[in-house]
Formats: sequence, structure tokens, C-alpha cells
Amino acid sequence: MSALLNEQVLCSYEQVDVAKRHELIVQSLRRGQRVGVGALAELTGCSEMTVRRDLDLLEREGLLRRVRGAAVGMLTGEETPFSARSRQRLDAKRRIGAAVAELIDDGETVVLDSGTTTLEVARNVVDRRLTVLALSLFGADVLRAAEHVRLVLPGGDVRSGEQAFVGPLAEHAFRVMRFDTMVLGSCGLSVRDGVSSHDLAEGAVKQAAITASARVVAAVDSSKFGRTAFGRVCSVDRIDVLVTDGDAPGAEVAQLRDAGVEVRLV
Repeated sequence: MSALLNEQVLCSYEQVDVAKRHELIVQSLRRGQRVGVGALAELTGCSEMTVRRDLDLLEREGLLRRVRGAAVGMLTGEETPFSARSRQRLDAKRRIGAAVAELIDDGETVVLDSGTTTLEVARNVVDRRLTVLALSLFGADVLRAAEHVRLVLPGGDVRSGEQAFVGPLAEHAFRVMRFDTMVLGSCGLSVRDGVSSHDLAEGAVKQAAITASARVVAAVDSSKFGRTAFGRVCSVDRIDVLVTDGDAPGAEVAQLRDAGVEVRLV
């Protein structure tokens, strides 16, 4: 009982809210590193008991793996579940979504990629006059009742969990249609490796959409910087505009600008 009371007292002094604490933990485990519970407690300003509870929850959500006395981050071939990603960095994703929507003119034809950040773009264009090809059922669900949006679906198979269209039928859509803008999402972004995706079939659809679009606007939150997922989608020089949040690392932003990418911080 005394241990429980001590833990309650410790928790009352912990200043980092749960969402921010989880974000700090996940960010510290980039590229599959092993980080000890003690180090995570120091990072978050919380007790080790609180951190262990956090790690149990984050492991259930597929965001990390528990090992004795530590946690190990996701590796390049492992994909964080959509439901977990949809709760991460939500404020930043909403700002990115609003900023990307401002770059799109009424009357445009737009490819809207799958993903949690591009879903925020969908929410910001529901009142716009656009033709939108949605690459996920999540995006299509947001836009299906929009009065002025002509919604087009590509066909093909639908990935479980991600609800993203994949396969040859989805790729074929981009052989018969052309678009003004593609709003591109990303599982990973680096100057060296470019844009990457965890799923090869989904990456192939992204590549086809890029080829069929006159402009590529990437909507990528800063947590994706420096990451490389399993399948390479394109080099950074295929991106015309990158919209990200102010936490993006300055050195990588400078490198992207040097590579000819227009970077907008929101």
C-alpha cells in the first residue's frame, strides 16, 4: 500500500502530460535503438514505475518492443498501426493539413495520399470545389458527403488497417488520369533515402501518382525526419513543396532546401 501511495505522490509532481510523455518516449527510440527505463524516466521527468506503465501501453499499440529493463524502437520494416499514429502529434498534423489546403486552388484535380497527416488535409478541403482521388477509405469517408468535391476512387485492393488502395487496379488509375497536385504522405523522409513507405504495394501506388501529377506537395510531420522505411518511394527532388511543423530538425530542413525543395514550417 505504501508503494502505491508513494507512486501517487510521484505522479502528482509529474509535469509532462501523457500524450507529450509518450511522444518523447517514441522519439527517443528512433531507428530501433534500445533505451533503458531509467534514461526514459529522466527524459520525461517521471518515475520509473510510470514509465513502465507507459511502455506497456505503447507496446500494446505497436509503437515499441519491451525488453528487460528497457524498450526497443520500431525498425524500418515495422509499421506503427494507423489507430496509434492517428493520436500522435495531432496538433502538428492539423496545422500541416490546414497549410497544405491553402496551397490548393479551387478547381484543381488532386490526389490525396493515405495516412494520418493527409487525412487532416481532407478535413480542410471539404468545403472546396475540387476533384479529389482519395487513396484511402479514411480520406474518402471524410469527403464523401462534401457538396462541392467530386470524389474519385481508384479501385484495387484495400490494405487492412491502413484502408489504403493498392495493387495493379489502383496503379492503372494513374495511367488514364492526370492531376494538378498530389498530396504525398510519408513513413520516412531523409535527404539521402528520400521518401519511403513500409508497404511495397502502397509505395508503388504512390510512385504512379507522383508520375501522373504536375506538382507534389508532401505533408510530413517532423517525427518522420531522418527515418527510412522498408520501401523507397522517390528521391527528395521529386517533391516541389514540403509542409512540416516547426520541430523539424534545422540541419535537415536546410539540406532539403539546398536540394531544391520549398519547405514551409507551420
